[in-house]
Amino acid sequence: MGTTNNRAYNFNAGPSALPLEVLEKAQKELVNFNGTGMSIMEMSHRSKDYEAVHNEAIARLKKLYAIPENYEVLFLQGGASLQFTMVPMNFLQEGKKASYILTGVWSEKALKEAKLFGEPVISASSKENQYRNIPTSNEIKFDSDDAYVHLTSNNTIYGTAWRDFPDTGDVPLIVDMSSDIFSKAVDISKFALIYAGAQKNLGPSGVTVVIIRKDLLEKENTNIPTMLKYSTHADANSLYNTPPTFGIYMLGEVLKWIENQGGVPAIERNNVEKAGLIYDVIDNSKGFYKGHATEDSRSFMNITFRIADEELEKQFLAEAKEAGFVGLNGHRSVGGCRASTYNAVPFEACKALADFMVEFQKKHQ
Repeated sequence: MGTTNNRAYNFNAGPSALPLEVLEKAQKELVNFNGTGMSIMEMSHRSKDYEAVHNEAIARLKKLYAIPENYEVLFLQGGASLQFTMVPMNFLQEGKKASYILTGVWSEKALKEAKLFGEPVISASSKENQYRNIPTSNEIKFDSDDAYVHLTSNNTIYGTAWRDFPDTGDVPLIVDMSSDIFSKAVDISKFALIYAGAQKNLGPSGVTVVIIRKDLLEKENTNIPTMLKYSTHADANSLYNTPPTFGIYMLGEVLKWIENQGGVPAIERNNVEKAGLIYDVIDNSKGFYKGHATEDSRSFMNITFRIADEELEKQFLAEAKEAGFVGLNGHRSVGGCRASTYNAVPFEACKALADFMVEFQKKHQ
């Protein structure tokens, strides 16, 4: 393995790297949590010991992300993919349209699900440019009576991200933040609903975080199955049925780790610095490495690039794997290379990859 503690240099796109100290604490508490003689996975979700973990995770999430009082924080299941369905099911009213901004595969999937419930429209798209960029504000068209505007904040497959979010006025802005939640500071008040699978920056797979403005809950459609209504989970403090208790415990521990790092601002500075190491190699390679995203739309979570010679690219990935780097293959739909530098990916891993890329170019230029 590449590191001194026998840990891989983990650049997986998700599930992805978790902080080592969080894993070690979970290991220590695995069979006897808080002196109960039980694992957190064994105890009732109605018990006081679990309820304290649950409520502390919600409170810490609200504090670290500066979430206003008029928002609910929910822990759901089904990943962002179920949110593609729940959003239009709950909020795309009959006779209304919803605007979808297409910036990659995941926003396309969200649009596809919305078509099952009403009339979504594409308000902007960068598909014609192979999803290399984020649409500019003057390219985004929506109506003031739209049910909502939906976008994906960070695009894991193409390596693009929104720097500034559109001002949608009174139209609710709904955002899939699965791959960059808690990677940088955001003004929560700009959004009516944020959803995110936890398995990139917040914990293991199995938990989906939803941050929803309370007034939006009042606009839910009727005749929706109980488990697919946001209000069901808001009214029950995300304990309507058995939640993914271990995942929520782990999420709470990751939030403590973020707090100990100096909070979201410190995490953001670190993320920019880590990604910058790799982008600098790409930019200074004189075309040996070619980034996919335009410079103004680059993601600090997913760095996508190609090597012009396809056989050399295969060799790069093979040699990187031998050197202890994991997860550098691009998504199966586009190929190429991708380094996912989520919050828990350490600086040393990004520095090691940057150095490896420089040495590989020297050998094969």
